[in-house]
Amino acid sequence: MKEEILEKSKSSMAVASLTLGIISIVFFTFWFISLPTGILAIIFGVKTIKKLGSKIGKAGLITGIVGLSLCVFIYIFIIFITMLSIVY
Repeated sequence: MKEEILEKSKSSMAVASLTLGIISIVFFTFWFISLPTGILAIIFGVKTIKKLGSKIGKAGLITGIVGLSLCVFIYIFIIFITMLSIVY
């Protein structure tokens, strides 16, 4: 009984990881949404992969990394373009 509850809570963490990763990808232009959801998706994904070896947790980890990367790259690109426009 206790193992079933433990496994169910871990699988819900995997679903949370996937959901947060998808939110991070969808809202990658809004850093205040994408950064926390991406980081939490990565944390939850790593925890569920270590504990259960969950494929949903792995998908959450990947979507969290993609969302976080998109957010970082878009803001680096914006800063780069702004710097170029100031110079010229």
